[in-house]
Amino acid sequence: MNLLDNFKNPQLCQKLLHSIQNELDGELRFMEVCGTHTVAIFRSGIRSLLTDKVIHLSGPGCPVCVTHDSEVAAFLDLAQKNAIIATFGDLMRVPGPDKKSLKAAQAEGARITIVYSPFEALKLAQDNPHDQVVFLGVGFETTTPTIAATINMAAEQKITNFSVLCLHKLVPPALKALAGDPDIGVHAFLLPGHVSAIIGIEPYNFLATKHGIPAVVAGFEPVDILQALHLFVTMRREEKAEVVNAYTRVVANAGNPKAKEMVDKIFTPTDALWRGIGTIPESGLRIKDQYADFDAMRVFDLTLRDVPEIKGCRCGDVLKGKLAPHGCPLFGTACTPAAPVGPCMVSTEGSCAAYYKYQI
Repeated sequence: MNLLDNFKNPQLCQKLLHSIQNELDGELRFMEVCGTHTVAIFRSGIRSLLTDKVIHLSGPGCPVCVTHDSEVAAFLDLAQKNAIIATFGDLMRVPGPDKKSLKAAQAEGARITIVYSPFEALKLAQDNPHDQVVFLGVGFETTTPTIAATINMAAEQKITNFSVLCLHKLVPPALKALAGDPDIGVHAFLLPGHVSAIIGIEPYNFLATKHGIPAVVAGFEPVDILQALHLFVTMRREEKAEVVNAYTRVVANAGNPKAKEMVDKIFTPTDALWRGIGTIPESGLRIKDQYADFDAMRVFDLTLRDVPEIKGCRCGDVLKGKLAPHGCPLFGTACTPAAPVGPCMVSTEGSCAAYYKYQI
Protein backbone atom coordinates (compact mmCIF):
# COMPACT_ATOMS: atom_id res chain seq x y z
CA MET A 1 0.00 0.00 0.00
CA ASN A 2 1.21 3.50 -0.86
CA LEU A 3 1.84 5.64 2.23
CA LEU A 4 -0.52 8.33 0.92
CA ASP A 5 -3.36 5.79 0.77
CA ASN A 6 -3.55 6.08 4.56
CA PHE A 7 -4.41 9.75 4.15
CA LYS A 8 -7.31 8.89 1.83
CA ASN A 9 -8.82 6.18 4.03
CA PRO A 10 -12.65 6.42 3.71
CA GLN A 11 -13.31 4.98 7.17
CA LEU A 12 -10.97 7.46 8.82
CA CYS A 13 -12.52 10.31 6.83
CA GLN A 14 -15.99 9.25 7.99
CA LYS A 15 -14.83 9.07 11.60
CA LEU A 16 -13.34 12.57 11.42
CA LEU A 17 -16.46 13.96 9.75
CA HIS A 18 -18.62 12.40 12.44
CA SER A 19 -16.46 13.91 15.18
CA ILE A 20 -16.51 17.35 13.56
CA GLN A 21 -20.28 17.30 13.25
CA ASN A 22 -20.92 16.04 16.81
CA GLU A 23 -18.34 18.18 18.60
CA LEU A 24 -18.83 21.51 16.83
CA ASP A 25 -20.66 24.06 18.90
CA GLY A 26 -21.73 26.98 16.73
CA GLU A 27 -20.39 28.18 13.42
CA LEU A 28 -16.81 27.63 12.23
CA ARG A 29 -15.51 29.93 9.49
CA PHE A 30 -12.13 28.65 8.31
CA MET A 31 -9.98 30.09 5.55
CA GLU A 32 -7.36 28.29 3.50
CA VAL A 33 -4.56 30.38 2.04
CA CYS A 34 -3.08 27.93 -0.45
CA GLY A 35 -4.20 27.30 -4.01
CA THR A 36 -3.38 23.61 -3.69
CA HIS A 37 -5.68 23.39 -0.67
CA THR A 38 -8.39 25.16 -2.68
CA VAL A 39 -8.29 22.51 -5.37
CA ALA A 40 -7.88 19.62 -2.90
CA ILE A 41 -10.96 20.64 -0.91
CA PHE A 42 -13.09 20.86 -4.04
CA ARG A 43 -11.69 17.74 -5.73
CA SER A 44 -12.15 15.54 -2.67
CA GLY A 45 -15.78 16.56 -2.21
CA ILE A 46 -15.14 17.62 1.38
CA ARG A 47 -17.27 20.74 1.01
CA SER A 48 -20.36 18.70 0.17
CA LEU A 49 -19.82 16.44 3.20
CA LEU A 50 -19.35 19.13 5.83
CA THR A 51 -22.13 20.32 8.07
CA ASP A 52 -23.62 23.71 7.15
CA LYS A 53 -22.05 25.11 10.31
CA VAL A 54 -18.57 24.71 8.79
CA ILE A 55 -18.05 27.56 6.32
CA HIS A 56 -15.09 27.40 3.93
CA LEU A 57 -13.56 30.72 2.86
CA SER A 58 -10.97 30.72 0.11
CA GLY A 59 -8.26 33.29 0.77
CA PRO A 60 -5.35 34.84 -1.15
CA GLY A 61 -3.45 31.60 -1.66
CA CYS A 62 -3.16 31.65 -5.45
CA PRO A 63 0.02 33.51 -6.50
CA VAL A 64 -1.31 34.37 -9.94
CA CYS A 65 -4.58 35.63 -8.47
CA VAL A 66 -2.99 38.03 -5.98
CA THR A 67 -0.73 39.56 -8.63
CA HIS A 68 -1.89 43.17 -8.79
CA ASP A 69 -3.19 44.95 -11.91
CA SER A 70 -0.21 47.33 -11.69
CA GLU A 71 2.15 44.37 -11.73
CA VAL A 72 0.47 42.85 -14.77
CA ALA A 73 0.85 46.25 -16.45
CA ALA A 74 4.59 46.09 -15.65
CA PHE A 75 4.76 42.70 -17.43
CA LEU A 76 3.21 44.29 -20.50
CA ASP A 77 5.49 47.34 -20.30
CA LEU A 78 8.46 45.00 -20.17
CA ALA A 79 7.18 43.16 -23.26
CA GLN A 80 7.81 46.34 -25.22
CA LYS A 81 11.46 46.59 -24.14
CA ASN A 82 12.81 44.15 -26.75
CA ALA A 83 13.86 41.69 -24.06
CA ILE A 84 13.14 37.97 -23.97
CA ILE A 85 10.61 37.35 -21.21
CA ALA A 86 10.71 33.96 -19.50
CA THR A 87 7.64 33.10 -17.45
CA PHE A 88 5.66 30.30 -15.89
CA GLY A 89 2.75 29.43 -18.14
CA ASP A 90 -0.06 30.40 -15.77
CA LEU A 91 0.84 34.09 -16.11
CA MET A 92 0.29 34.11 -19.86
CA ARG A 93 -3.47 34.61 -19.76
CA VAL A 94 -3.82 36.97 -16.80
CA PRO A 95 -5.73 40.03 -18.06
CA GLY A 96 -4.12 43.43 -17.71
CA PRO A 97 -5.06 46.93 -18.84
CA ASP A 98 -7.56 46.94 -21.72
CA LYS A 99 -7.91 43.16 -21.18
CA LYS A 100 -4.51 42.62 -22.75
CA SER A 101 -2.36 39.71 -21.58
CA LEU A 102 1.13 38.36 -22.17
CA LYS A 103 -0.39 35.89 -24.57
CA ALA A 104 -1.82 38.78 -26.60
CA ALA A 105 1.53 40.59 -26.45
CA GLN A 106 3.23 37.42 -27.70
CA ALA A 107 0.81 37.27 -30.61
CA GLU A 108 1.79 40.84 -31.46
CA GLY A 109 5.46 39.92 -31.64
CA ALA A 110 6.79 40.19 -28.09
CA ARG A 111 9.42 37.57 -27.30
CA ILE A 112 7.86 35.58 -24.48
CA THR A 113 8.89 32.03 -23.59
CA ILE A 114 7.28 29.65 -21.12
CA VAL A 115 9.77 27.98 -18.77
CA TYR A 116 9.35 25.49 -15.96
CA SER A 117 12.06 26.80 -13.63
CA PRO A 118 14.17 29.95 -13.22
CA PHE A 119 17.26 27.87 -14.02
CA GLU A 120 15.77 27.27 -17.46
CA ALA A 121 15.47 31.04 -17.86
CA LEU A 122 19.14 31.42 -16.92
CA LYS A 123 20.07 28.82 -19.56
CA LEU A 124 18.05 30.87 -22.05
CA ALA A 125 20.23 33.87 -21.23
CA GLN A 126 23.38 31.80 -21.70
CA ASP A 127 22.13 30.60 -25.08
CA ASN A 128 21.24 34.15 -26.19
CA PRO A 129 24.21 36.27 -25.02
CA HIS A 130 23.22 39.28 -27.15
CA ASP A 131 19.70 39.52 -25.68
CA GLN A 132 18.46 40.53 -22.26
CA VAL A 133 16.44 37.72 -20.65
CA VAL A 134 14.01 38.58 -17.85
CA PHE A 135 12.36 36.02 -15.61
CA LEU A 136 9.00 37.05 -14.12
CA GLY A 137 9.37 36.33 -10.42
CA VAL A 138 5.97 35.87 -8.82
CA GLY A 139 4.75 33.53 -6.14
CA PHE A 140 5.07 32.94 -2.41
CA GLU A 141 7.88 31.64 -0.19
CA THR A 142 7.69 28.29 -1.97
CA THR A 143 9.34 29.57 -5.15
CA THR A 144 11.71 32.21 -3.76
CA PRO A 145 14.62 29.89 -2.79
CA THR A 146 15.11 28.58 -6.32
CA ILE A 147 14.86 32.08 -7.79
CA ALA A 148 17.36 33.35 -5.21
CA ALA A 149 19.68 30.46 -6.08
CA THR A 150 19.35 31.34 -9.78
CA ILE A 151 20.33 34.97 -9.17
CA ASN A 152 23.24 33.78 -7.04
CA MET A 153 24.37 31.46 -9.83
CA ALA A 154 24.11 34.25 -12.41
CA ALA A 155 26.28 36.46 -10.19
CA GLU A 156 28.89 33.75 -9.65
CA GLN A 157 29.05 32.97 -13.37
CA LYS A 158 29.05 36.69 -14.27
CA ILE A 159 26.09 36.35 -16.60
CA THR A 160 25.24 39.95 -17.46
CA ASN A 161 22.14 39.53 -19.63
CA PHE A 162 19.84 37.94 -17.03
CA SER A 163 17.52 39.65 -14.56
CA VAL A 164 14.40 38.98 -12.51
CA LEU A 165 11.28 41.12 -12.25
CA CYS A 166 10.82 40.50 -8.55
CA LEU A 167 7.18 40.65 -7.41
CA HIS A 168 7.18 37.94 -4.75
CA LYS A 169 4.67 37.90 -1.92
CA LEU A 170 4.99 36.75 1.70
CA VAL A 171 2.09 34.90 3.32
CA PRO A 172 2.32 35.86 7.04
CA PRO A 173 1.86 39.63 6.48
CA ALA A 174 -1.24 38.92 4.37
CA LEU A 175 -2.63 36.76 7.16
CA LYS A 176 -2.01 39.63 9.57
CA ALA A 177 -4.09 41.93 7.36
CA LEU A 178 -6.91 39.38 7.08
CA ALA A 179 -6.90 38.48 10.77
CA GLY A 180 -7.37 42.13 11.67
CA ASP A 181 -10.33 42.67 9.31
CA PRO A 182 -13.58 42.36 11.27
CA ASP A 183 -15.63 42.22 8.08
CA ILE A 184 -14.17 38.80 7.26
CA GLY A 185 -14.51 37.21 10.68
CA VAL A 186 -12.15 34.26 10.22
CA HIS A 187 -12.32 31.75 13.09
CA ALA A 188 -9.40 29.57 11.95
CA PHE A 189 -6.70 29.43 9.26
CA LEU A 190 -5.71 26.34 7.29
CA LEU A 191 -2.05 27.18 6.65
CA PRO A 192 -0.17 26.35 3.44
CA GLY A 193 1.97 23.21 3.48
CA HIS A 194 4.37 24.18 0.70
CA VAL A 195 5.08 27.64 2.10
CA SER A 196 5.49 26.25 5.61
CA ALA A 197 8.05 23.71 4.39
CA ILE A 198 10.27 26.73 3.71
CA ILE A 199 9.49 29.13 6.58
CA GLY A 200 8.37 26.74 9.36
CA ILE A 201 5.58 27.59 11.79
CA GLU A 202 7.05 30.36 13.99
CA PRO A 203 6.07 33.19 11.57
CA TYR A 204 2.40 32.29 12.14
CA ASN A 205 2.47 32.42 15.95
CA PHE A 206 0.96 35.92 16.02
CA LEU A 207 -2.36 34.47 14.84
CA ALA A 208 -2.77 32.68 18.15
CA THR A 209 -0.96 35.03 20.50
CA LYS A 210 -2.26 38.36 19.17
CA HIS A 211 -5.57 37.50 17.51
CA GLY A 212 -6.63 34.35 19.35
CA ILE A 213 -7.15 32.53 16.04
CA PRO A 214 -6.27 28.81 15.77
CA ALA A 215 -4.14 27.82 12.77
CA VAL A 216 -3.03 24.44 11.45
CA VAL A 217 -0.38 23.57 8.85
CA ALA A 218 -1.89 20.69 6.91
CA GLY A 219 -1.19 18.45 3.94
CA PHE A 220 -3.42 18.08 0.93
CA GLU A 221 -5.06 14.68 1.26
CA PRO A 222 -8.63 14.31 2.62
CA VAL A 223 -7.50 13.01 6.02
CA ASP A 224 -5.00 15.89 6.31
CA ILE A 225 -7.70 18.49 5.76
CA LEU A 226 -10.32 16.82 7.96
CA GLN A 227 -7.75 16.35 10.73
CA ALA A 228 -7.05 20.09 10.60
CA LEU A 229 -10.78 20.87 10.81
CA HIS A 230 -11.12 18.53 13.78
CA LEU A 231 -8.23 20.33 15.49
CA PHE A 232 -10.07 23.61 14.93
CA VAL A 233 -13.21 22.18 16.51
CA THR A 234 -11.24 20.81 19.48
CA MET A 235 -9.46 24.11 20.10
CA ARG A 236 -12.73 25.97 19.80
CA ARG A 237 -14.39 23.67 22.34
CA GLU A 238 -11.47 24.04 24.73
CA GLU A 239 -11.39 27.82 24.18
CA LYS A 240 -7.74 27.93 23.21
CA ALA A 241 -5.81 29.03 20.16
CA GLU A 242 -2.59 27.42 18.96
CA VAL A 243 -0.53 27.13 15.80
CA VAL A 244 -0.21 23.40 15.11
CA ASN A 245 2.02 21.58 12.64
CA ALA A 246 -0.09 18.64 11.45
CA TYR A 247 2.07 18.06 8.35
CA THR A 248 5.23 16.82 10.05
CA ARG A 249 5.96 14.31 7.31
CA VAL A 250 6.95 17.30 5.14
CA VAL A 251 7.14 20.42 7.32
CA ALA A 252 9.78 20.88 10.03
CA ASN A 253 8.84 23.37 12.73
CA ALA A 254 11.94 25.41 11.89
CA GLY A 255 11.36 25.20 8.13
CA ASN A 256 14.26 24.77 5.72
CA PRO A 257 17.34 26.66 7.05
CA LYS A 258 19.33 26.36 3.80
CA ALA A 259 16.44 27.72 1.72
CA LYS A 260 15.88 30.61 4.14
CA GLU A 261 19.60 31.41 4.12
CA MET A 262 19.63 31.66 0.33
CA VAL A 263 16.53 33.88 0.30
CA ASP A 264 18.04 36.18 2.94
CA LYS A 265 21.24 36.45 0.91
CA ILE A 266 19.50 37.76 -2.21
CA PHE A 267 16.25 39.42 -1.07
CA THR A 268 15.07 41.91 1.52
CA PRO A 269 11.45 42.58 2.61
CA THR A 270 9.52 45.46 1.06
CA ASP A 271 5.96 46.71 0.84
CA ALA A 272 3.92 44.93 -1.83
CA LEU A 273 0.64 45.31 -3.69
CA TRP A 274 -1.98 42.56 -3.36
CA ARG A 275 -5.03 42.30 -5.58
CA GLY A 276 -8.11 43.15 -3.56
CA ILE A 277 -6.16 44.12 -0.46
CA GLY A 278 -3.86 46.88 -1.63
CA THR A 279 -0.47 47.64 -0.13
CA ILE A 280 0.60 45.42 2.77
CA PRO A 281 3.75 46.57 4.58
CA GLU A 282 6.77 44.24 4.41
CA SER A 283 4.75 41.64 2.48
CA GLY A 284 6.98 41.41 -0.57
CA LEU A 285 10.61 40.92 -1.50
CA ARG A 286 13.00 43.06 -3.49
CA ILE A 287 16.47 42.22 -4.72
CA LYS A 288 19.24 43.57 -2.50
CA ASP A 289 21.35 46.46 -3.77
CA GLN A 290 24.47 44.32 -4.18
CA TYR A 291 22.54 42.28 -6.78
CA ALA A 292 20.98 45.31 -8.50
CA ASP A 293 22.36 44.22 -11.89
CA PHE A 294 19.88 41.33 -11.75
CA ASP A 295 16.87 43.48 -10.78
CA ALA A 296 14.73 44.05 -13.87
CA MET A 297 12.90 46.94 -12.20
CA ARG A 298 16.21 48.84 -12.12
CA VAL A 299 17.75 47.45 -15.28
CA PHE A 300 14.76 48.53 -17.38
CA ASP A 301 13.69 51.50 -15.22
CA LEU A 302 10.23 50.05 -14.64
CA THR A 303 7.62 51.43 -12.25
CA LEU A 304 4.31 50.09 -11.00
CA ARG A 305 1.92 52.61 -12.50
CA ASP A 306 -1.67 53.16 -11.49
CA VAL A 307 -4.10 51.29 -13.72
CA PRO A 308 -7.89 50.99 -13.51
CA GLU A 309 -9.32 47.83 -12.00
CA ILE A 310 -10.98 45.34 -14.33
CA LYS A 311 -14.55 46.54 -14.68
CA GLY A 312 -17.09 44.25 -13.04
CA CYS A 313 -14.50 41.75 -11.75
CA ARG A 314 -14.92 40.88 -8.04
CA CYS A 315 -11.76 38.79 -7.80
CA GLY A 316 -10.43 41.04 -5.05
CA ASP A 317 -13.43 40.35 -2.80
CA VAL A 318 -13.15 36.63 -3.52
CA LEU A 319 -9.49 36.65 -2.42
CA LYS A 320 -10.45 38.28 0.89
CA GLY A 321 -13.14 35.71 1.58
CA LYS A 322 -15.86 38.38 1.44
CA LEU A 323 -17.56 36.94 -1.63
CA ALA A 324 -18.03 33.46 -3.05
CA PRO A 325 -17.15 33.29 -6.75
CA HIS A 326 -20.75 32.71 -7.85
CA GLY A 327 -21.59 36.01 -6.15
CA CYS A 328 -19.72 37.86 -8.90
CA PRO A 329 -22.10 38.95 -11.68
CA LEU A 330 -19.56 37.90 -14.33
CA PHE A 331 -19.05 34.36 -13.00
CA GLY A 332 -19.92 31.65 -15.51
CA THR A 333 -21.27 34.10 -18.07
CA ALA A 334 -18.85 36.81 -19.17
CA CYS A 335 -16.06 35.13 -17.18
CA THR A 336 -15.20 31.46 -17.81
CA PRO A 337 -11.92 29.49 -17.96
CA ALA A 338 -12.06 29.72 -21.76
CA ALA A 339 -12.50 33.51 -21.65
CA PRO A 340 -11.39 34.73 -18.20
CA VAL A 341 -12.02 38.30 -17.15
CA GLY A 342 -10.08 38.09 -13.89
CA PRO A 343 -7.10 36.04 -12.68
CA CYS A 344 -9.15 33.95 -10.23
CA MET A 345 -10.63 32.25 -13.30
CA VAL A 346 -7.26 31.95 -15.06
CA SER A 347 -5.19 29.86 -12.68
CA THR A 348 -6.07 26.24 -11.99
CA GLU A 349 -5.53 27.15 -8.32
CA GLY A 350 -7.94 30.07 -8.46
CA SER A 351 -11.18 29.93 -6.47
CA CYS A 352 -13.33 30.93 -9.43
CA ALA A 353 -11.79 28.25 -11.64
CA ALA A 354 -12.36 25.66 -8.89
CA TYR A 355 -15.98 26.72 -8.40
CA TYR A 356 -16.55 26.57 -12.15
CA LYS A 357 -14.87 23.18 -12.65
CA TYR A 358 -16.63 21.49 -9.77
CA GLN A 359 -19.90 23.39 -10.31
CA ILE A 360 -20.25 24.55 -6.74
